[in-house]
Amino acid sequence: MLNITSSDIRQFIIQKFPATRKRPMNDDTLLLESGLIDSLGILDVVAFLERSFNIAITDEELTPDNFANINCMASFVRSKQSQNQASGNGGSSAQRLDDLR
Repeated sequence: MLNITSSDIRQFIIQKFPATRKRPMNDDTLLLESGLIDSLGILDVVAFLERSFNIAITDEELTPDNFANINCMASFVRSKQSQNQASGNGGSSAQRLDDLR
């Protein structure tokens, strides 16, 4: 699962953020610190992760431990998916709103 998740995240980042195509980047590259993604860009990444991996991300989870690099994000996604499977919950906040309608 790591490779699939990491490659999906890497592909999105490369498509969405032009700076990542101009400078060398690997799955351990610190994205914010290196300037490849800015703080607003992280919000695009959050929306992508929620939509693509059927998870909900809270404000409290927007930490460097979870979003510093692609490996951190992949690990975070796997953790969220495991939590969702264990609790029977899942879905992004947008999906949950649609379910309420």
